[in-house]
Amino acid sequence: MPVTDPYAVLGVSRDASADDIKSAYRRLARKYHPDVNPDDPTAEEKFKEVGEAYSILSDPERRQRFDQYGVTDDSGMGGGGGYGPGPGAADFGDLFEAFFGGMGGMGGGQANFSRDGDDLRADVSITLRDVLTGCEKPIKVKRTTPCTHCSGTGGEPGSEIKTCDTCNGQGAVRRIANTFLGSVTTTTTCPTCRGTGKKIEKPCSKCQGKKVTVETADLTVNIPAGVQHGTTLRVSGQGGAGIDGGQPGDLYVVVAVARDARFERDDIHLYAPLDITFAQAAMGDQIEAESLDGTVKISIPRGSQPQAEVRIKGRGLPRLRGGARGDLIYVLRVQVPKDLSQERAELLRKFAELGNERIPEGDGQGGGGFLGGLFGKKKK
Repeated sequence: MPVTDPYAVLGVSRDASADDIKSAYRRLARKYHPDVNPDDPTAEEKFKEVGEAYSILSDPERRQRFDQYGVTDDSGMGGGGGYGPGPGAADFGDLFEAFFGGMGGMGGGQANFSRDGDDLRADVSITLRDVLTGCEKPIKVKRTTPCTHCSGTGGEPGSEIKTCDTCNGQGAVRRIANTFLGSVTTTTTCPTCRGTGKKIEKPCSKCQGKKVTVETADLTVNIPAGVQHGTTLRVSGQGGAGIDGGQPGDLYVVVAVARDARFERDDIHLYAPLDITFAQAAMGDQIEAESLDGTVKISIPRGSQPQAEVRIKGRGLPRLRGGARGDLIYVLRVQVPKDLSQERAELLRKFAELGNERIPEGDGQGGGGFLGGLFGKKKK
């Protein structure tokens, strides 16, 4: 599948320098190389995608064409394209250097087959009150850490770690094949040492030569105020351990905001039902109600209708990156009395009569409803 956005593939900005692009390519090429990920069937495709993205951004003309027209090849540009490297044809020298560092070819030096640690995910649940104030949450993360027994060397303490006989410590082997085009030289990762350039005589008894062990770490994550449900927070360097000098991975914390029994969230605004009486709705009132951070005073307007909204400015939730808080909106629910005394029923009949409304037929003991059963019949 052709690359649609090489910047996104390499994880660099559109104004990234050539050095930044090359550095990102080398890091990702090491991470996704099929020899490093023999059990991951997707690694090869990712490796090819990284190579194609680099071939675009490392070529000034192709990069300019993508920046200007949003295309990564000559299709749709009109005219015929000249001969050049196809998609994914990243410069072999850059690829070789990504794995084996500044070796100056195969002449000397030690391979630098470092591997970055894995990125990890953790899930954490918080409340709406946590969203309002921000909080710290303890989490447990199972991750790889450098083996404490061998100090990350992979060999049993005191045992000898020798130079690999197959590649002479280079981490790669070179093969020459004769074709009708002439001799073709290819360089591949050493199958004996898998690119480390070293041969461990006695593997570590704790990690079995893997250089890392799996441990459960107790961490504390700072959750900023204003996070949304599903927000992902990146904690740099708290993922799996790097190997042979590789960088540790990152930890990605996915936040789940639990539903609140009273308040419903709409971005930075909060909604809550508020029960009032018929008298309060008709005549208005000054009352107090609970918010996420204490009580608030509410003015019920005279003549309020069911489902009317009363807005309290600045008592909602904050935005993730700062700014004024949202609003707290109470939705009025007018409570209709289910049973009426004879005296209250007579007063309501009088109320209806004065307003030339329907005269209730019920007896105030559940035979009518509110303004439908209470005032069930038009005055004649």
